[in-house]
Amino acid sequence: MIIRVALAEAVRRFDNSETPQLDAQLLLMDVLNCNRTYLYTWPDKELTEAQYEAFMQRVEARCEGQPIAHLLGFREFWSLQLEVNASTLIPRPDTEHLVETALSLVTDPVAKVLELGTGTGAIALALASERPNWQIDAVERSADALALAMRNRDRHDLKQVSLWQSDWFESVTSQDYQLIVSNPPYIDATDPHLNQGDVRFEPHSALVAEDEGFADLFHIILTATTHLCAGGWLILEHGAEQGKTLRNYFAENGYERVNTARDYANLERVTYAQWNKLARSS
Repeated sequence: MIIRVALAEAVRRFDNSETPQLDAQLLLMDVLNCNRTYLYTWPDKELTEAQYEAFMQRVEARCEGQPIAHLLGFREFWSLQLEVNASTLIPRPDTEHLVETALSLVTDPVAKVLELGTGTGAIALALASERPNWQIDAVERSADALALAMRNRDRHDLKQVSLWQSDWFESVTSQDYQLIVSNPPYIDATDPHLNQGDVRFEPHSALVAEDEGFADLFHIILTATTHLCAGGWLILEHGAEQGKTLRNYFAENGYERVNTARDYANLERVTYAQWNKLARSS
């Protein structure tokens, strides 16, 4: 079997994928440990029997719905190659908007930052890669996900990121963060999208929240006030239909400068607000 024919066979089988050609190329690149240029340069190169079998095993798993990121074992986020597995969410491009928002709101070269529910560590590590003098704490409830985040931190030698296990703020003692960020569970348990695509293979505990998806978002908004310094920012990723409710909830609980950023599809995706502790206590 030659490269060109093997790829065509995989593409034919990926009839339910939005990116069948890309999926096939990524899987074969993984098997051959090569880049895309190699596939284009040597389309008639013969695969060994072992290479073809390994490729088809991956193709079969992809046909069953397994995420490409899980089959490859990594996903790129903010130009960082991150290890991924089934213990937590796969980092998504839309979450880069949260990173962009954080960097635009907090411009101090030195800052104290907290990420809640770090998962792979994607957000904390992206911020650390851009702001090497920030002190970044990142917490995660799942022990398996925490171990994954630690491996990603060590891979990129981002020692300024401290990681520990905590259920949201439960084990957080600091009260002077200039920035708190989170991409918490925000999907309603009855949402039909939970039975589609990659989310079928991701832990529902990282996706689903009570109260129609708002429970964790509301909890973070309420509790963050104890841990933010005066003028500190809270930034939350959320569902496309949740922006208005969150803006109102922020305002009702004393936050100021409430606003929402949109994602690449022009959907409301990240809502942020500033906590003025001094104003609240006066």
